[in-house]
Amino acid sequence: MQNRREFLKTAAFAALGSGMAINGVLASERVAPALFNINKSGVVPRIKLRFFPYELKLRHVFTVAAYSRTTTPDVQVEIEYDGIIGYGEASMPPYLQHELGTMDSVLAFLKKVQDVIGQFTDPFRLEDILGYIDTLSVGDAAAKTAVDIALHDLVGKLLQAPWYKIWGLDREKTPSTTFTIGIDTADVVREKTKECAGQFNILKVKLGRDNDKEMIETIRSVTDLPIAVDANQGWKDKRHALDMIHWLKEKGIVMVEQPMPKEQLDDIAWVTGQSPLPIFADESIQRLKDIVGLKDAFTGINIKLMKCTGMREAWKMVTLARALGMKVMVGCMTETSCAISAASQLSPAVDFADLDGSLLIANDRFKGMEVVKGKITLLDLPGIGVVKI
Repeated sequence: MQNRREFLKTAAFAALGSGMAINGVLASERVAPALFNINKSGVVPRIKLRFFPYELKLRHVFTVAAYSRTTTPDVQVEIEYDGIIGYGEASMPPYLQHELGTMDSVLAFLKKVQDVIGQFTDPFRLEDILGYIDTLSVGDAAAKTAVDIALHDLVGKLLQAPWYKIWGLDREKTPSTTFTIGIDTADVVREKTKECAGQFNILKVKLGRDNDKEMIETIRSVTDLPIAVDANQGWKDKRHALDMIHWLKEKGIVMVEQPMPKEQLDDIAWVTGQSPLPIFADESIQRLKDIVGLKDAFTGINIKLMKCTGMREAWKMVTLARALGMKVMVGCMTETSCAISAASQLSPAVDFADLDGSLLIANDRFKGMEVVKGKITLLDLPGIGVVKI
């Protein structure tokens, strides 16, 4: 019996981590055969969904090129099956409400899912369940992500394995995460940099305003750590953007994210073609279907679970980007350790990681992925690797 159980678990890993999990990367197929049920009662259980609003409180005022904030709206999700609970969340920064949804729209969508998810009796049918949920609306990316993360957490717990292992990844290959320094006065930037310079191996700096060079010079007065730059579409002229990138290269910057508005794709391609640094898409990329059209305009893509509807699609995006010869970065919003740990399961497969979102909040509900000497460290826990505090 023990050998049979191990065989079934191994078969599930192979199916979920390879063919079935990336089925339809280059097509729109949503067919995935059922694997098997694990239940303890002998009665066919149903999948149940619960959710509630949760406001994330930031440790510091967070400022980028176009806005500042001290809180982030969030919704916490639980999916239960046969007494096992998977956790998920939807984070909706106000400036991304068009792509991610509002608090009201997320709650309304989750109520819709709550009413229909009980028709599924096999949580291993990830493609069928999440494919169906994706058809319930055109948008609602964050709400779909919350369901996706919770379902992946549940399935991993049923298999008693973390998702990095199901995907066949080596947790020793996780990268260092960047830590973000928001736009602020020189004194505040200097103080923030001093606080984090000894804890991280790479920093991330938000640019896109008139004081870009001052920001970099201020940080360089404190540390010589490598820096990733996110212009948040802040540079409007392609020649100015390229001049800035050459200057940044001299200052030890290692990559640039979204230098120009997403509407200026030809200008971005021109910049990328002459840039001495890799250029990553952020605002220009949301879901799998966007990647092919960006191949000649960017060096790589930044995958964010809240934008792409979750782990299922994120894994497909990694696979497609690699097939197209592009670099891959995994990023985040301001999130609890729930969503951050879910994204971290992908991290051994990427070039850069920006997964500091849970470090920016004061009211985390979970213990999960840890940053040890600047490096992403995955806990040896099943599913997405979190425990509720």
